[in-house]
Formats: sequence, structure tokens, C-alpha cells
Amino acid sequence: MMRNPGRPAPDVPPNRSRRAFLARAVLWPALAGLSGDPSSRAADREPSRSGRLFFTSRGRTGLVDADGGGLRYLDFDKPGQATWQVGATFPDGRRVILLSMEPRRDGPGRPFDEYYTQTPTHLWIHDVESGSLEEICTRDRLAPFTTPALLLGEDRLLVQVVRQKVGEVFSVRLDGSDPREFTRAGEGLPYGLSLSPDGRRVAFHLAGPEGYQVWTSDIDGKDRVRLAAAPGHLYFGTNWSPDGRWVVYVDCRPAEDPGHDWAEVCVGRADGGEHRVLTSGGAMWFAATYGDAKTRGGGSNVPSWTRDGSILFPRRLPDSKVPWEYQAQRPDVDHFNRDYKPELARGGTEICRLDPRDGRISVLTNSRPPVWGFRASESPDGKSVAFCRAPTGGPPEIWTMDADGANPRFLTRGLDDLGADHPRWF
Repeated sequence: MMRNPGRPAPDVPPNRSRRAFLARAVLWPALAGLSGDPSSRAADREPSRSGRLFFTSRGRTGLVDADGGGLRYLDFDKPGQATWQVGATFPDGRRVILLSMEPRRDGPGRPFDEYYTQTPTHLWIHDVESGSLEEICTRDRLAPFTTPALLLGEDRLLVQVVRQKVGEVFSVRLDGSDPREFTRAGEGLPYGLSLSPDGRRVAFHLAGPEGYQVWTSDIDGKDRVRLAAAPGHLYFGTNWSPDGRWVVYVDCRPAEDPGHDWAEVCVGRADGGEHRVLTSGGAMWFAATYGDAKTRGGGSNVPSWTRDGSILFPRRLPDSKVPWEYQAQRPDVDHFNRDYKPELARGGTEICRLDPRDGRISVLTNSRPPVWGFRASESPDGKSVAFCRAPTGGPPEIWTMDADGANPRFLTRGLDDLGADHPRWF
């Protein structure tokens, strides 16, 4: 059964920028889509004893205490695995899901959209306290390229699979058995998935022939409700409010911004009854790009909720321009399609707290001199915020600060000071 709150389905044919954006999001499935908000459902469990953060650096997964101590990188004796990424945390606060990938099958002469999803992946459960590592989803393997999309509980997982360049999401047991379709092949690829606080519904955006739309469904993919869809709009990323009544997502207009650099922060009522745009003027930094030619990187930004019902997002300083300029007509040989032009860059972003009830914005980070702040998330106890910051043309760093922005603390710049990204509380 599919419920529709009354909005007409858009008639938006797929275009090059939309396809490129879809592929770019698939590049980081475990981080961008596995839990949505890095602190998702964290209020339902006790904060970890040390207040730790996972992060990624040069294809490795790191772990650091919130005060900057205890820095280490996970190292597993598993041959043939080129990169590791952390995903969801189990309710016990000890175990996490990891995604590893073998060496990529795309590269020179092998275009991303055809060969990347031929790269075999592996899913694991890692007990951080004991150090154990167990591979999962080995039974009834659906495709070589299988990535985690959302942990539904102790015994089931939503996984994203790509077969012959067609993506689909299945619900499986942790061992990979009993696969059930969450979506149907050909209707579009859902990602940016998040689980409601009561664990009964899933929010996601669906990238298909009718554009990027935001939906919710039950955990079986049924009883769908559409929250946002409109011609010319790319709705992306989902996170549930702590009370389960609202979903936050972003709205980008690719015809005006083919690089998807900027977007607006939106909320939709979970029952589909209301869609509200909370910002204007391309206020939020959406497609984060950073570094120089040696340390370049990026990935989609999504807003996150705080325990008190506010929203954290990276707000654009006036007239800001990123150093990596999108090249719409450039052949997609490296899945980046950007030229490095630091001499044209200006401005930056600041981490802000937005109250969706009255639109009031509080600035949490210092923008003098301007830097690029992004990926902010609140700690499980609500006392701290983790975020990334990068100077123009420089690699990103992991920082924390008090919930009100006081006492900013640098944690790490990653392996060999070449960048650290995707912090998530553990």
C-alpha cells in the first residue's frame, strides 16, 4: 500500500548531473546511508564510557577519544581488503558493522559507472572491546557489490546491492539469508536511509526516473508515504527528529547548481502532511569538496538533529565559492569532475544550530578567518558536538566543541596529516 499526501508526481527526466550525483552517493554508502544521522537513536542508549569517535582517513578507520587521546587505527589481518569503513553501532554500544572493499575495479580506461560496482565488498561485525571480527552476509549472496544500508535490530539488516548497474535494497538476516525486497529493481535506488526512534519506520530518498524524492515506509518497504517531490528539485538525505514526528533533508536545484554545492534545509512531517523549507539562498554546504590535488576528497553533507529538537548544519558565508570547481561537460573518468582553482575560492562555512520551530539560528563555530566546517553531530549525552573543518585547499580535521560552541578542541588530521573525515560518535 502506498499513501500519497496529495502532491503530483514530478515529471523530471534523469540528466547527467543527477546520474553523476547518484553515483557519487553510492561511493560512500556505509557512511552516507547506513545510519543517516551519526548519532541516530543514540539517546536510547548510554553514552560510551570514553566518548569516542570513529572517523576515516586514507581508506582506514580510526578511533579517537573526544578529548583527542587514545588515537588508533583499526588493523585487521584480512588479505585482499583495500579499504575499511565503519557503519552502524549495535544497541550494546560495543559492536559495529564494518564494510571492507577489495581493490576497485574501475580506473584508467574503466569508467566509474560501469566498473565500480563490480568491486567485491565484505560486511563484518567488529567487537571494539574484544577485538573480534566476524564476516556476515555470506549466505545467499545477492551481488559482489553489497553494502550496508540500515541496521534494523539485532537480527536484520537492509543492504544495498547493485547488479548490472541497477541498484536495489533488500532486508536480510545478518548471515545474509532470507532476503526480502525492500525496493523493486528499476524503481530507483533508495539511500540516505534512517530509522525512526521507535524502530518501526524507515525514511529514505529515492533516486529514480522521476527525480530525487523523500519517502518513509515501514521496515518491510511497504505503507509508503511521500514527504517531498517536485520538478527541478533534488531532495536528499534523511534524519528523524527525536520525537519521530519530523524528517530533515536537503533540497538542491541541479539546473541552477549542477555541482550540487549548495542546498536548503527542509523538514517534512512524517505523515506527509507538511513540507517546510527552513533556509534560503543556497544556505547549506551540500556537496563537500576539500583538500588539494594530493588530499582531495568529499561527500554529501546532511543536517543532523540534536536531542532538544534543533538542527545542526553548515551555513554558507556570504558569496562563498569552493576551491574545487565543478566541470559539467568534463568526461567522468575519476568520479570527481572538478578542477582545483584555489585562487578563485573565497569564504567558507560555519556550523550553526537551527530551531525549526521559529527559524532562529545560532552560530557555533568561529569564521574568522573563514574555514569550511561540516558534518556536525551531537554526542549521545548532548554535551558535545563533533565536526570537520578544513582550510581552503587543505585537508579536513576532526574537532569537537561544547554543545553551545564553546571550547573547540582539535582531535586529529588523520594519517600523515592527510585528512580525517566522517566522524561518528561511538
